[in-house]
Order: sequence, then structure tokens, then C-alpha cells
Amino acid sequence: MKKKFVGFYDYTVILTLLSLVLAIWGMTRAMQDHFRLAVYLLAMCGLLDTFDGKVARTKKNRTDDEKLYGIQLDSLVDMVSFGVFPAMLCFLMGMRTTLDVIILVVYAICGVIRLSYFNVLETNRQMHPNGEEKTYHGLPITSIAVILPLTFLASFAIDVWNFVSVLRVIMLLTAFLFVFDFKVKKLTNWQLFTLLILALLAAAAILFFSRYKLPKDVAPEEPWIELEGIEDLIEEPLY
Repeated sequence: MKKKFVGFYDYTVILTLLSLVLAIWGMTRAMQDHFRLAVYLLAMCGLLDTFDGKVARTKKNRTDDEKLYGIQLDSLVDMVSFGVFPAMLCFLMGMRTTLDVIILVVYAICGVIRLSYFNVLETNRQMHPNGEEKTYHGLPITSIAVILPLTFLASFAIDVWNFVSVLRVIMLLTAFLFVFDFKVKKLTNWQLFTLLILALLAAAAILFFSRYKLPKDVAPEEPWIELEGIEDLIEEPLY
């Protein structure tokens, strides 16, 4: 029977697509200055990514096309969830200068390189099975789902301006680690689960207790800045 739609539709892609949904939701929330919820959703994307591959492997009769499709879909969603989403979130939280934008562009480029290289390695492994790789080459891009929520905890202890400086260092260092070829031993399921739970707890603390406010001077395009002093104009007669 000829398929009516392109792609593969079964339970193996549900968690991956749900991660995309949460990333888009998080970006829309960040644009409304709901940074706490956005950071929490980023951590949730990381949790879903942890289990999507494990869920896919439970289907024993996957074809080669389905396996390769899963690799491509996972990387494309990862670029949105852990590449575009964190970069946009950091921009909205205060990384607004020209240098900041360059850092975020570098972060996104390194993320694309990291995922593309992973696709090559994973595709070769699927075509020439020789056992599961026990190490990563460079820092996985999904690690930002743990790094950024834990970094955001610094907003409890330092002022907003210094927090933006911390973001600059973290994003640039993370970008470098994406493409620096060093071996990172893969965590066990329990270790990974524990790490992500810590990130979720950090994100939950942020969600309920953080009072992060975007500094006015880094967001000159905000409508309330353009309307500053409008009350005085309204109170004065126009004639």
C-alpha cells in the first residue's frame, strides 16, 4: 500500500517531536519575558531526549530507512531544542550587544557542526554495526539542557549585569567543547537520569523562586521604554 504522507509515523518518534513542541513553546514564553518557564521547558527537552532513543530501540522490526530517519529527525529537533532555543533564550535574557550576538552565532555554528559529525558517525555505525560506541566525541549538544538551568541558579546570588557576563562565558565555553575532540564517557542510564533530575530540580527552583528581570538598558526596543513618560504627556493639554 502506497504511503499518503512522507516520513514514518509510530511511537518511536513521539518523544522527539514532543521535545520540539516544548522548545517552540519555550521560545514563545521567553519572548513574553517568562524566562523561568522557558528554562524549565529547556530542562524538560533534555529529559525527553534522554529517553527517545531508548524508546525507539524497543521496536525490534525497524527497517534501515526507519533507523536512518530517526537519526536525522533527532538531530534536526536537537538543533532547534538545544541550538536555537538556548541561543534565543540567552539573547532575550540580556545578551544583546554585538559581541553577544557573535557568541550566540558561534554557539549555533558549533552546535550544527557537532550534530552533523554525530550523524556521520551514527550512520556509519548503523551501516557497519560493531557494537555501541562507549564514548562521545566532544560535549553532546544536549548537555546545554543541564548547563543552562544550573547556570541560571547564579541569578539568585549575583546581580543581573554580572549574570549576563556569566552567560557569555558559559555559552562560549560550551560552544568550544561541542567541537573540541575529546572523549567523554557515556553515562549509565541511572547517572544520566540523576543528572537530569538535578537539572529539573534547578529549573523548578528557578520557576518558583527566581525574580530575574531583564535590565532596561539592554532592551532599547522594548515598547515600555518608547512610552516612558507618556503619562506626563497625557496629563498635559494638547493645545
